[in-house]
Amino acid sequence: MTVSRRPVYSVLYWLALALLILYAIITFSGNHKLGGWVLMAVLLNLAFAFRGHHFLRGFSFTVMILAGVSLSLYYPQYFVKIGDFKLSTLIVPLLQIILFGMGTELSLKDFARVLGMPKAVLAGVICHYVIMPMVGFLIANLFNFPPEIAAGIILVGCCPSGLASNVMSYLARANLALSVSVTAVSTLLAPFLTPLLMRLLAGRFIEVRFTAMLWDITKIVILPIVAGLLFHYLVRGKFKWLDKVLPLVSMGGITLIIIVITAAGRESLLKVGALLVVATLLHNLIGFFLGYWVSRLLRFSERDSRTISLEVGMQNAGLASGLALTMGKLATVGLAPAVFGPVMNMTGSSLASWWHNRIPEGETTDEEKID
Repeated sequence: MTVSRRPVYSVLYWLALALLILYAIITFSGNHKLGGWVLMAVLLNLAFAFRGHHFLRGFSFTVMILAGVSLSLYYPQYFVKIGDFKLSTLIVPLLQIILFGMGTELSLKDFARVLGMPKAVLAGVICHYVIMPMVGFLIANLFNFPPEIAAGIILVGCCPSGLASNVMSYLARANLALSVSVTAVSTLLAPFLTPLLMRLLAGRFIEVRFTAMLWDITKIVILPIVAGLLFHYLVRGKFKWLDKVLPLVSMGGITLIIIVITAAGRESLLKVGALLVVATLLHNLIGFFLGYWVSRLLRFSERDSRTISLEVGMQNAGLASGLALTMGKLATVGLAPAVFGPVMNMTGSSLASWWHNRIPEGETTDEEKID
């Protein structure tokens, strides 16, 4: 089966190359009305081609997001509103569905694991809420961005980790139980810590209303997760189709959120786009680096250090986008989360793939390997 499918992926690569050449010709000729559709086709072909490569497979979803982002940059009018309906209205409900899906994957056993590894979980959560907010604060000041864009960088750093870190921990041969525990605890602490850190670090850039943000995070994160937990025990397994649909809805929801934010903030993004990509990339990579080496200095195992590295560096950018919307600053504060999401998935996939091929110290059995 694998051999017979390889020619299909080769065709996709060649088709992507042909479309890329066509895109270059169209761009140089100044026909930008058509260019966006061709660029999207290039990226979609690459995304599907990547599915046939062991190392590149992890980038497929990110490239699909980039395809949507390219379309929204070229034709923002299609992604701002449909008739009188503003598409940004969908962001919070989509986030609630995504977090509900996260809740359905949790159980009380996941929270019980925290008691079995309190030191590692505590270290992971502290590193997460110290390293990323401070790095975000330093980068926001170093790059001298406009106040609301700077606040968006800090907001990303002040958010909890998300489901992506769990997936990457699995791929990286890290401690999946620790990853799930740190994600769960950091998420549950978010209603208090995120507004507090934002007020302390971003208060000079924008007005931060602590109580309003606390409630926004509670209704976007906590209530859907609690509902998901109830679903897990009362309904999960009775509707098999729903268990399969929720992950797809989550992926589609994340993509749509990023596209809508990109369209809304297109003008600001074109002004600071390249610099913002550099800033978010630095934020992300420094998080990975410090998370790993702080863990090693604390004498954690290689597997636990990998886990904490991924938990520190990978943020819930979707939540940051939702909070930017509730502030009424989606087109400015929301830009950094929109950029951070794809950047984080690309770097996280690369790091996870690199670690996947390097068995952690002390791991000698085949049972730990991920095929």
